[in-house]
Amino acid sequence: MGRKLKPPGMAVHGPPRLEGASVDTLPECPEHLSDEAKREWARIGPMLVECGLMAAIDTSGLALYCQAWARWIEAESKLAEYGTVTKAPSGFLVQSPFLSIANRAMDQIAKMLAEFGMSPSSRSRVAATWKPPARATQSPAVPDEVDPRLALRLVK
Repeated sequence: MGRKLKPPGMAVHGPPRLEGASVDTLPECPEHLSDEAKREWARIGPMLVECGLMAAIDTSGLALYCQAWARWIEAESKLAEYGTVTKAPSGFLVQSPFLSIANRAMDQIAKMLAEFGMSPSSRSRVAATWKPPARATQSPAVPDEVDPRLALRLVK
């Protein structure tokens, strides 16, 4: 019997891609994000757009990443202030609750980094469409076609 045949039009190798779905400008930052999350949105968002890794459908995923980032930053600052161990009301030393929060946020961040291809191992699994920066003005001396040798140098 073997494996069932895929329907016509479905990709034979790998998952279907959203061709041409990447956006040219970063979508508006959701209002409900914390101030730190909004700063991370403004920092990382343009890089994702430039690499062709951001589509309009990814707004929620980026918001999740940014909020986890903000939670991690806050927990780390509290850990720096109070330490990783604290004294319970009974007098025994216990792990700081901020350590658990920081560790959970780091796990969430790592998962979202992989989803967006922002970790070294995940970059090979994510299809990126790099967009070269637009030229301000092109002089007549510059040819319209790119020299293929230059493209090879960029790949190396």
